[in-house]
Amino acid sequence: MFEEHEYLKAANEINNIDIEGFEFFTESKQDHVNCKIYRRYKQDSGLYDYKILGNLLDVSYERCKTVYMDLEYRKVWDSYVKDLYEFEKSGVKGIYWNVNYPFPLSNRDYTYISSLYELEVNGVPTTVVLARSHLVNDIPPKSGVVRVTDYIQSLTIQGDGNVGTKAYMYYFDNPDGMIPTWLINWAAKTGVPTFMTAMRQACLGYDDYLKKYKK
Repeated sequence: MFEEHEYLKAANEINNIDIEGFEFFTESKQDHVNCKIYRRYKQDSGLYDYKILGNLLDVSYERCKTVYMDLEYRKVWDSYVKDLYEFEKSGVKGIYWNVNYPFPLSNRDYTYISSLYELEVNGVPTTVVLARSHLVNDIPPKSGVVRVTDYIQSLTIQGDGNVGTKAYMYYFDNPDGMIPTWLINWAAKTGVPTFMTAMRQACLGYDDYLKKYKK
């Protein structure tokens, strides 16, 4: 599915990010949430890929990992999720994800494979989650929804040495269709800080969710 060197590369970048060829894009500092975003123009697609460094200053590493991997909970706290579930089709285990786009744009959906790998980096427990698009014939595109076929993401998280969590992410997504450049730029600039803020709130509210839904 994924090679060991892919996990190791993602793990090492959390403390030694390689931004050769990337430009600084934006930085956000909000209540207990910080992130810095770099981007690189990809000539073949006319789009950017991104590298992100972030911190959730009051969320523990274990809690962050648990919440990120809980797909059922993601459907509760992430307003952009139309549908999200694990599947096993044609010998492939993966995830289906339908993302709400603002009107009048069509929703996008994904079928992708994902894998979690745990290791230590300089003696610090670290989690790497890799994902990439994978077409599955048994899950055909839905009417009115654009199927994304070029998507890749790597996420690395570890404790920050205090009470919080630090994260590194690499991300590329080709949403296809006629989406204005200004909208893509706006989404990239605001989407990551917004997601991190929402995830922080989700982490802080996870115990209440478990009490309410997991009795």
